[in-house]
Amino acid sequence: MKISLQRIDDSFNMEAVDAGGHKVLMDSSVENGGKGNGVRPMQMLLMGLGGCSAIDVAMILKKQRQELTDFRIEVDGEREKGKEPSIWEKVHIIFHLKGANLDPDKATRAVELSMTKYCSVAETLRRAGGDLTWETRVNE
Repeated sequence: MKISLQRIDDSFNMEAVDAGGHKVLMDSSVENGGKGNGVRPMQMLLMGLGGCSAIDVAMILKKQRQELTDFRIEVDGEREKGKEPSIWEKVHIIFHLKGANLDPDKATRAVELSMTKYCSVAETLRRAGGDLTWETRVNE
């Protein structure tokens, strides 16, 4: 896997491009001298966690012939205080899944499998000492 980054202004704004040509803008916060023109790198880790797990859950439910009509994830992270580097200490994820005939037990199990077995980003954060918790809400 290869990623390239290019600085695009006189501050911290960077454009990251993967091998497939997909682009993401990153920047620092205004408080840290950036212009707020992109996602901060630590936020991107949480986005990666949500994306990784979303793919897992959707794949598992598809194999079980469970139809999703709506799927949303909320990720809330808390970083270590007073440390440099400051890693994600606690991360809580809420999975909102909807489907007319979606079995709540299968949905809950799909989320559990993603978070404990399949999602590489979750495992990376866990190995770094992060406390990952989650909940599944079906048809709420």
